[in-house]
Amino acid sequence: MPRPWEGLLVRRARTWLPGLLLVTPSIILIGVFVYGMLGWNFRLAMTDKHDEVSEGEFVGLQNFIDIWDQARWHLSVQHAIVFTVVFVLGALVLGWLLAFLMEKGIRGEGTFRAIYLFPMAISFVATGIVWRWLMNSGTGERAVGLNRLFDAIGLPQWQWFRDPDWGMAAMALPAIWQMSGYVMALFLAGFRGVPEELREAARVDGCNEWGVYRHVVLPLLRPVTLSALIILGHISLKVFDLIVAVSGKQIITDVPAVFMWVAVFDSHDPAKGATIASYIVLSVAIFVIPYLIWSVRKERRQ
Repeated sequence: MPRPWEGLLVRRARTWLPGLLLVTPSIILIGVFVYGMLGWNFRLAMTDKHDEVSEGEFVGLQNFIDIWDQARWHLSVQHAIVFTVVFVLGALVLGWLLAFLMEKGIRGEGTFRAIYLFPMAISFVATGIVWRWLMNSGTGERAVGLNRLFDAIGLPQWQWFRDPDWGMAAMALPAIWQMSGYVMALFLAGFRGVPEELREAARVDGCNEWGVYRHVVLPLLRPVTLSALIILGHISLKVFDLIVAVSGKQIITDVPAVFMWVAVFDSHDPAKGATIASYIVLSVAIFVIPYLIWSVRKERRQ
């Protein structure tokens, strides 16, 4: 005769076991090829394997400390910060502005929305190839792309990504162009999710249109803004293909991901490359982990 707890166990297994079996292959693959590879990378970063033939001895965090003595590392980190600030702020502002205009219900909204989202369907490599021509630094008779346009309308020509001071800010322009449509879609969904009753109540209380957005709409868009900030931030910190497609492996546009490529495949220094990759992972985690904690707490409160 079956025991009562056995029947309860069978009923519960029928509830969660099919779902567990469905996601088990994905869990195994993620565990091996994501977290397993991350663990292997951190292990390699803690060795002195600075060539492709030696076994490498454990040195702890020595590589993480020594890399800060290299001028190129400081330069790549500085470039990454400039790129991140310009890219994130530019995409947020442009995406919010586009969403604000679309939220007003303009004629042909579907067409404009599709046009703004088209760049996101293009890879960063294709975007980089096009913008490498647009941001060509040639001047005078050699000018092409935007410099040719500026010359035709009487504006000064630029060095773009070859400028030692503003090169990384210019490098963020293709990324802003590509991702602003995605940010627009996030903000547009947030705008449409604000109940009209709240807006009408604010207008009845004496708020003008700007006051409605400032005191009602924008505070309700904080979760959307945070999500967009996290997504853009982690994209900018690990950017590689766009940089290489536009300028190649030049010092003037060096970022940690490009430095990592040079260390591994040009200098044949696996330990240094793994160290740089570890720093990239940690920098991305600074963005992602607080967001995950905030999301979990929000779900528990709800």
